[in-house]
Amino acid sequence: MGLNLTQKIIKEHLISGSMETQKDIEIAIDSTLTQDSTGTMVYLQLEALDIDKIKTKCSVAYVDHNMLQTGFENADDHLYIKTVAGKYGIIFSRPGNGICHQVHLERFARPGWTLLGSDSHTPTAGGIGSLAIGAGGLDVAVAMSNGTYSMVMPKVCNIVLEGKLNPPATAKDVILYILGKLTVKGGVGKIFEYSGEGVKTLSIPERATITNMGAELGATTSIFPSDEKTLEFLKLQGREDDFVELQADDDAVYDDTLTVDLSKIVPMAACPHSPDNIKPISELEGTRVTQVAIGSCTNSSYRDLTIAARILKGKKVHPDVSLVISPGSKQVLTKLSMSGALKDLIDCGARILECGCGPCIGMGQAPETNGVSLRTFNRNFEGRCGTKSAKVYLVSPETAAISAVYGKITNPRMLGEDVFTDVEEFSYINDNMILRPEENPSKEVIKGPNIKPFPLNTPLGDSIEKKVVLKVGDNITTDHIMPSGAKLLPYRSNIPHLSNFCFSGVDSDFAKNCKENNGGFIVAGENYGQGSSREHAALVPLYLGIKAVFAKSFARIHKANLINSGIIPLVFKNPADYDKINAFDKIQIKDIAGQLKSGNTILASDKTSGRDVELILDVTEREKEILLCGGYINYMKSRRESSRA
Repeated sequence: MGLNLTQKIIKEHLISGSMETQKDIEIAIDSTLTQDSTGTMVYLQLEALDIDKIKTKCSVAYVDHNMLQTGFENADDHLYIKTVAGKYGIIFSRPGNGICHQVHLERFARPGWTLLGSDSHTPTAGGIGSLAIGAGGLDVAVAMSNGTYSMVMPKVCNIVLEGKLNPPATAKDVILYILGKLTVKGGVGKIFEYSGEGVKTLSIPERATITNMGAELGATTSIFPSDEKTLEFLKLQGREDDFVELQADDDAVYDDTLTVDLSKIVPMAACPHSPDNIKPISELEGTRVTQVAIGSCTNSSYRDLTIAARILKGKKVHPDVSLVISPGSKQVLTKLSMSGALKDLIDCGARILECGCGPCIGMGQAPETNGVSLRTFNRNFEGRCGTKSAKVYLVSPETAAISAVYGKITNPRMLGEDVFTDVEEFSYINDNMILRPEENPSKEVIKGPNIKPFPLNTPLGDSIEKKVVLKVGDNITTDHIMPSGAKLLPYRSNIPHLSNFCFSGVDSDFAKNCKENNGGFIVAGENYGQGSSREHAALVPLYLGIKAVFAKSFARIHKANLINSGIIPLVFKNPADYDKINAFDKIQIKDIAGQLKSGNTILASDKTSGRDVELILDVTEREKEILLCGGYINYMKSRRESSRA
């Protein structure tokens, strides 16, 4: 029985454990990436681990999120990341060099390597054949400190691509189609591995679009084989020596299979307010549009923006539409300039933004009240764009560009075939905004006044008795828990300040209720914590005294972040018990440490209603130890002290 591609890479990197589904494994990590929204906390945690030098082959610190410098806060964070990168031997990508995922794909990602990133869209590098996993910042800090990552072995599901796309259908439409089929919960506990003859028809940027939005499925990661297209891409980057051919064995076995006929894919959109709310463009034509945004880590490659420029050439942006373009990297922007495509974009009336995340994480370009925004991005959660009343649709660059001209959602099928002919790539490499360790020697790590220590939990006591300070429904995102946007992102390194805004769009009294009740519990529905990898969605509740979350189910990264923070993620054994607990009920869990050690069933007593509730703690033995210690940092310190003794 042969191995699939995922198993081959994991086997090569396996340190301990068995490659059986749901078994705990530890793998070697070749490379890491961070970005500035999560990176400050990562490096504060790395410093707390008290190491001299990182153990990975290649780690890169990017500045691409907090680009608006309206005060000292963001600039101070950037300086801190630059100086701490120099101290530990980490490559530093300067502001303006580009979005971490696009730059990493271009300059650093390698077929067959493992990559751990403190950003949920790290799986973008799966398009080049990397096993690329998004994780919480503390997991990335630990990976840099010892070169390893522990996880539960996921299921491996095969997505077989047949046929060939018929323009104007795109790779973006492929992943939107899959999201419509599988939903935002469909990938939890799974890795999606792509195969089939259709793979050969997709370029690396197209594959990266698909693996990027695999994060919206809740998947651990997504991966494509490494083949002739991979070699072609690496040659253009001057990195052909990094090429390794990788594919599954002919008799590879998978846990599940989905077949997608590319020839039947049509232009689609994710409608407000979820990436899996999918409809064909044909059903949405004529919907008024007031803003169009093209770019983000999903669709900001040279190919994507060149196609958009072809559509917009000689035309004029509709007078009711604001069109903004976010190139994915300095390399992309320069190539657009050299080819003349940038002139076409400017001439049509587009606004050219910095090479960064920008509107995707609410860092500028918020739509007007009740605005309708067409975006080539990966998330359209309510309020994420910066305007709670706005409606955001996720579409391909082709649909976005033609809709910007007509001021309404327009099917790109109206365009001539010549627009969709292959984009001829050319080589252009300039890494002068990438500082390698030898170019960035740092004798002093500089921390500005906005950079505050991260909170630490305490080891579990005998029992916990707290009130339910919040009850929420299904699909609560990390944006709900800890909003982003231009007003709050500058305070990513200041947990005390952020705490005032936790769940502010859900319950404006949440922080006050936590303070008045000395913390408490949260009760939630399905898929709690979907979305971003931001560990602030766990660190801020930790700071406010949250001890446990009772939910019907959890999103993968957020569950790990809760455990790393020492917050207990508990699942209702009987989902109907969710309805029996009310806000401000007093809940008691006796002998919590003893219950953790004896099994995975935790008994909680609702002192207000007089009912007992059975909860499941679905964690590994190692994760139990982390919870008993009060979080990952405490766990690491206790292990270090034990080894010294």
